Parts: sequence; C-alpha cells; structure tokens
Amino acid sequence: MALQAASLVSSTYVAPQEGKSSASFKDSSLFGVSLSDHLKATLSTSALRCKRDLNQKVGAVRAQTMATASPAVTRSAPEGKKTLRKGSVIITGASSGLGLATAKALAETGKWDVIMACRDFLKAERAAKSAGIAKENYTVMHLDLASLDSVRQFVDNFRRSGKPLDVLVCNAAVYQPTAKEPTFTAEGFELSVGTNHLGHFLLSRLLLEDLKKSDYPSRRLIIVGSITGNTNTLAGNVPPKANLGDLRGLAGGLNALNSSPMIDGGDFDGAKAYKDSKVCNMLTMQEFHRRFHEETDIIFASLYPGCIATTGLFREHIPLFRLLFPPFQKYITKGYVSEEESGKRLAQVVSDPSLVKSGVYWSWNKDSASFENQMSEEASDPEKARKVWELSEKLVGLA
Repeated sequence: MALQAASLVSSTYVAPQEGKSSASFKDSSLFGVSLSDHLKATLSTSALRCKRDLNQKVGAVRAQTMATASPAVTRSAPEGKKTLRKGSVIITGASSGLGLATAKALAETGKWDVIMACRDFLKAERAAKSAGIAKENYTVMHLDLASLDSVRQFVDNFRRSGKPLDVLVCNAAVYQPTAKEPTFTAEGFELSVGTNHLGHFLLSRLLLEDLKKSDYPSRRLIIVGSITGNTNTLAGNVPPKANLGDLRGLAGGLNALNSSPMIDGGDFDGAKAYKDSKVCNMLTMQEFHRRFHEETDIIFASLYPGCIATTGLFREHIPLFRLLFPPFQKYITKGYVSEEESGKRLAQVVSDPSLVKSGVYWSWNKDSASFENQMSEEASDPEKARKVWELSEKLVGLA
C-alpha cells in the first residue's frame, strides 16, 4: 500500500528538472499575474496535498500492521473465560471403599489429579487399575497415618513432587469393633484415635500451608465424619455411645502405661474408640474453620456420606454382622448407600461450587439431595474443640 501511495504521488506531480523552467510561460500573464508564478503555486499546493495524503496512507498501513502483529493488546479483543488447570486433591485411604470410589468419581471428570495417599502402595495401584482409573489422572504415594514420622515424610515427598494442593480429603479410618485389647500406633497412641484423628490432625496442620499457597478458585479441607459419633441420631445412640468426657485419656497420651487408651479415660472399647475418633474429626473441622477460614477463605467441611454397609471398614467385625448388616440397611432402615454413590457424594463436597459453606457437616436425604446437618451437642462444642486441638498439638509435637 505504501508503494501504491508513492506511485500515486509520482503520477500526480512530476517536479521540473533542475535549471529548466518552461520558456513558453516565461513572459505570459493572466490578469496581471505571471502564468509562471501561477503554475508554481498550483504545483506547490498539489505537492503538499499529495504529501499529506501519502502520510495518512502510510500511517494507516503501520496501524494495520501493528494490530495484526499483536492482537493480544487490542482493547477490542473479547475477554473469554480463563482455562483452569486440573485440580489437585489428596485422598487418604483411597485404596478401597469410600476413598477409592471418590478417587474414581473425581478422576473420571478429567478435571482432577488425584493423589491416592495409602499405606499399601501396591494395593492402591492394583485398586486404581481395577477401578479403571486412567493412569494420567492419579498418583499413588505412601502414607501410614499410624506413624507421625510417615505423615511428615509424606508431606516432604509431596512437596518435592512439585504438585500444588487444592483439596485435602481426610478419609482413612481404622475400626476395631471386636478388639478385646487395644493396639497402638508407632508413637504409642491407641490405634483408632491415633490413626483416624491424630494422624489426620498432623497431616492437615502441615498441609494447611500448601493449601494457603494454592491459586485454585475453591480450596477445601474435608474431614469425613460419621453418624455413629453423633448422639442426636438413632444410630448414634446404639451402645457404646461416643463420649469424650473430660479428655483425661487424651491428655495422658492415650497409652496403657500411665493413662487410659480411651479419650475419656475409661476402659478400652474398640467400637467406642472409633466413634470417639469421629467426634474428634468433626470438632477438628470446626476448629479449623474458626481459626483459619476468615483469614484464608479455605472451605473446611465434614460429611456423613450414608451407610456404606458393604465397605471394608467392617472387615474386622464378626462374620454374622457382615452377613446381615447390608440387607438390614437395604430393606429395614432404608439407609443403605453403595460405595459408588457415597463416592459421588464425597466428590460433590470436593468440587461442587454450591457446597462452599465452611464449618458445615453435610448429609444427604433419601432423594440424594445434600443438606446441612446438625451435629450433636458434644460434636459441636466450641470449648471442647479448642481443648481437643490444644491437646492434639502437644501429642503430635506442634505445640
């Protein structure tokens, strides 16, 4: 276009050769004005007009070239939706039951990178393959919640991986309903509370810093609760009932040497130890909410996904119970929920943009619609939550 503009000028005005003016106009005049001067003025005006037209056309060419070369800076470019990276979620106990079903539900969306934090590495790999989870959507990492050293090593390994952390799901649990004598973690805590509560407490406290650094739109820390720890329900009133008492056992270290292995300081009961640990889980979630939600905007939540009567959690129960419990839940109480359905519910708490209220204990009705459930008086006691938090800090070495 610039060459065309120059050609236009050339065809409009040809300057006279140096030292040669038109002799035929030298002595002529028009109304007293020299024709020679008149011609000079006319040619000069024409030249200026052509030069101005040329500058305008060259400027237009430059503007068009710049716009073509850098479209990202044009103000008229429409603002589209930002493309988000895949979310990164850690799920403890993801080699079976609720954890595996949740990992599968999230991985199948193609929007999540699932870190399966499990005690048995090979079991988790086989479970993921058997469930049909695409390899590009999950990673197995070793974590034994019954060892605080393992928890710290897991956190270190996770950070070395360079992965971000957007959601942490504390799901793994130990349940020993028929145990006559307590067993203990590596640090000497009663196994159920030491694993379900103290292991997750340390894990959550350490990984809170990673959640704070996440740039994901909705960061969440989810601790799985249980209806059995909620004494305001029918299931929660089945003996032995959860009861933390004055926490004297927790203060004493939950060992059988200088204190009781039970949180309330009583005699060991495997079923009650599990229920007590679930109360601690719900209290911990609420204390996280009170201490950190306003500061960080991280969503802290708990849930009861329904009665998964066929889960491996009951593998240590008596055979007759394992045989009769599923049909009892299916046909009598109507509270039965499949592992697949429960996994979808927990995945909903992980990712659903409508479930962003912090400090909430989620449940589902018979139509599988989520709702905010009420916790028992003990499970929602802020003073007890504070005491459990402070005692737990000492036991895991954070105080």
